[in-house]
Amino acid sequence: MKQTIALVDDDRNILTSLSIALEKEGFNIQTYLDGESALIGLSRNPPDLAVIDIKMPRMDGEELLKKLRKKTSMPVIFLTSKEEEVDELLGLKLGADDFVKKSGGFSTKVLIERIRVQLRKKDNNLEENRNIISHGKLKLDPSQLECEWDGKQLPDKLTTTEFLIVKELAKRPGIIKERSQLMDVAYREDTDIEDRTIDSHVKRIRKKFKKVDNNFSAIETRYGSGYRWNVK
Repeated sequence: MKQTIALVDDDRNILTSLSIALEKEGFNIQTYLDGESALIGLSRNPPDLAVIDIKMPRMDGEELLKKLRKKTSMPVIFLTSKEEEVDELLGLKLGADDFVKKSGGFSTKVLIERIRVQLRKKDNNLEENRNIISHGKLKLDPSQLECEWDGKQLPDKLTTTEFLIVKELAKRPGIIKERSQLMDVAYREDTDIEDRTIDSHVKRIRKKFKKVDNNFSAIETRYGSGYRWNVK
């Protein structure tokens, strides 16, 4: 079955060129010119992955992603013309799984490979473990990418990347996982991910858990080493 990719960008030329390239790769394509129409379309007909431009009229990519993350954990790749690293990290903090810069020689081939990486990651996670993982107040359902804490669903769903990080930590409570180990589990491919990217993901994960439990402290930072799931 063909996988569906949603493209959200106010530049018709980019939508057209990317649509042609992705269709040649065997994907079905949905296209949207602004965030508001995309929010409606993606909610009614969820794709397997969305590629979203940050700068758009009516609703920008950052606001669109915030709203989507309340409903879905589908992989999202940001397209950005911004150069500063802080903006890339902001995208990850908002819940993006990856980003590709449009400036400095935008490469359709790079985007297609990033898309394939995210789709493989999603498929591998569903296939490798369909058993429920429970530890204390935590309950993870890898087959549905669902997470509960103390019997409550998280208001903001974990992204696929965040889910993989939580699962890896919770599988062996009390064992320190180095950032490099978490990067290998969460990304599985060489996508130039750095240590602080994992830190950004963990910070966002904590915020999501604290929405149902303000005293959440299960993810412990081991400075100079990495993270571990607190056994207390």
